Amino acid sequence: MADDCALDTDKYSLLEDFNVDVEVEKQEFETFSLCFWVYLLDSTTYPSTIIRQVHSDMSFSAPFLVLDENKKMILLPLTLLHKEAPDPVNTASWTEVPNVSTTAEFPLQKWVHVGCEVSRNYMRLYICGEIVGEKVLTSLMSNDTNSDNVRRVSLFSVGGDGYSVQGFIHCAQVLPSTLHVNNHYTKDPPLWLSVEKPSTCEIDDDGVWSIIGEKASCGMIFSLDVVLSNAIGQPVRKDVQVVASLLYANSGTPVEKTSDLEAPLLVSYDGVEFSAEDKPCNLLNGCASLKLKISQHYSKCDKRLFCIKFEIPNKGSYPFLEAVTNQMRCISKTGGDSVTPKRLNQIDDDHTLVEGVPSSNGASDSSLSMKRIKLGEEKIPESEFEDGNGTSMEWRPQNHDEEEEEGEEEEDHSSTDSENTELRGSTGSRKYTISDSTIFRYCLGNLTERSLLLKEITNNSGDVEVSEFADQVSLYSGCSHHGYQIKMARKLIAEGTNAWILISRNYQHVHWDNVVIEIEEHFMRIAKCSSRSLTHQDFELLRRICGCYDYITQENFEKMWCWLFPVATAISRGLINGMWRSCSPKWIEGFVTKEEAEHSLQSQEPGTFILRFPTSRSWPHPDAGSLVVTYVGHDFVIRHRLLAVDHICDSSERYTDAKPLQDMLLAEPELSRLGRIVRSI
Repeated sequence: MADDCALDTDKYSLLEDFNVDVEVEKQEFETFSLCFWVYLLDSTTYPSTIIRQVHSDMSFSAPFLVLDENKKMILLPLTLLHKEAPDPVNTASWTEVPNVSTTAEFPLQKWVHVGCEVSRNYMRLYICGEIVGEKVLTSLMSNDTNSDNVRRVSLFSVGGDGYSVQGFIHCAQVLPSTLHVNNHYTKDPPLWLSVEKPSTCEIDDDGVWSIIGEKASCGMIFSLDVVLSNAIGQPVRKDVQVVASLLYANSGTPVEKTSDLEAPLLVSYDGVEFSAEDKPCNLLNGCASLKLKISQHYSKCDKRLFCIKFEIPNKGSYPFLEAVTNQMRCISKTGGDSVTPKRLNQIDDDHTLVEGVPSSNGASDSSLSMKRIKLGEEKIPESEFEDGNGTSMEWRPQNHDEEEEEGEEEEDHSSTDSENTELRGSTGSRKYTISDSTIFRYCLGNLTERSLLLKEITNNSGDVEVSEFADQVSLYSGCSHHGYQIKMARKLIAEGTNAWILISRNYQHVHWDNVVIEIEEHFMRIAKCSSRSLTHQDFELLRRICGCYDYITQENFEKMWCWLFPVATAISRGLINGMWRSCSPKWIEGFVTKEEAEHSLQSQEPGTFILRFPTSRSWPHPDAGSLVVTYVGHDFVIRHRLLAVDHICDSSERYTDAKPLQDMLLAEPELSRLGRIVRSI
């Protein structure tokens, strides 16, 4: 990955400007591979042509690469090489000739790598380095053809004819037969800008983000993470600037200033607010967490929805270097807005969480297990597995709409901006009393507020009080996993504090290379697995989570620890520990991002799945340390499901009679075989 700071846009061009010539020598020709990254915009009509072909003996061009009426990509024979090639005069003939097609709809408004391998007797289509189809063809070349006769075929794209899809292309290259398509795929992936979801908002059923402030006259400060990464999900170490602007979601027009001429969107630096349009934000090593405030209130703008657009200035109009949030509104707690906040324990607008922990006799406790939520439009069936020991696993869709996210990925959007929490202790004794209002405020708080509250509670109360508090929060929220995170708090905080003291040795900044060994030792001890160490890719993901590069601060370390400790604790439990230890098959390959999982499953058979720990489920999020199944559905769409593995069993239990988790997974009709992680070189 390049470390230079410059952002080179010369490698990106309009698809309509694409044009390459391929020499075909009659006797010596073997094969060529046309490889490129493509970012397709939505077309008004389908089928649409992506690339056309023509040579000197043709009066009209013929299609070479198209999207059919179902938006599937189709590779057609070459007119200069194959008898089965489409008739240039008959525009409908390409639907009747042999071809190679993708099985799923080709994604639009997303970078995808395409490889077209063409030989005398066959052609192959590759998507993101994986072969999706092959067709045997009849060659037009004869053995007695003059070997000195060299002919060229032109492959090109056109725009504006009503039949061609529009878009951008990156690093188009014709490879000789000695190079494989994967060489091009991993060499120089294109870049794209993405934005993750805010840490303090409510997510409505329609996917709208509700930014909640104290009152109508005050905006709510919230954080958004903006990331510049490459097309295979790796962060890019480039220092660039982005500019944020507030738009009306329905029209894309800028939101006007308020009546007192205050900018509609403000960005905060060290407590000082600036107009977001006048203050570019620096992305260090390709990422930044921005503190923003919307000054326009939802009720004062005819209840119109907003969105925030991020773009890299002075780099031209490239949609992949722009990022737009979901639709959002800014409402107040007490302003009488008609929007009602949703369930407290939802994951985000694309994710569904299942709670429900069975009691020790195998029956579910109705006070905890009967509360379930559904996000999205369709009703999603649930699957549950139980055995005679009361150990159960539930899995539900984690991703309803693949337009996410990207982002995957995956923060706690269950929060509102709670007031300062007040803990009351009795004046006549040293016992720490936790009131009902404290429990309620914890349920409403965001991750930062919850973690601060838990630090205060664990510092001033014993294990009994903490356990009672955990049970009450689970009861009020209807989510038993909240209780699990609360009971983990004392150990997480104490071990994290001790670990940082050992690592830092009173230095404020520590070089990352000096931290790696200590992190690994703590992880292996907590996970109770000395036979498997962390890999270089695991540490790179940890560095991404903590947001550091060469040096790590205590703040960086605490970010990473709040993710790593729940994961290590989950691995220490009997159901997952065996899967983590397993080398053949390798059920859990390590720490994997959502993007890496999706990339690895592209072009795979339905039922192929990968297990991963969601990278932005950090303590005290109720799903910190949980497993997600990323798999290919029967319709070839990649989906994500959260495994709600019950936390009722202590890590010391041996699960001697329990059904192995891998057996429960393979018993699912939508899961059939374990996939492998494919990373670029």
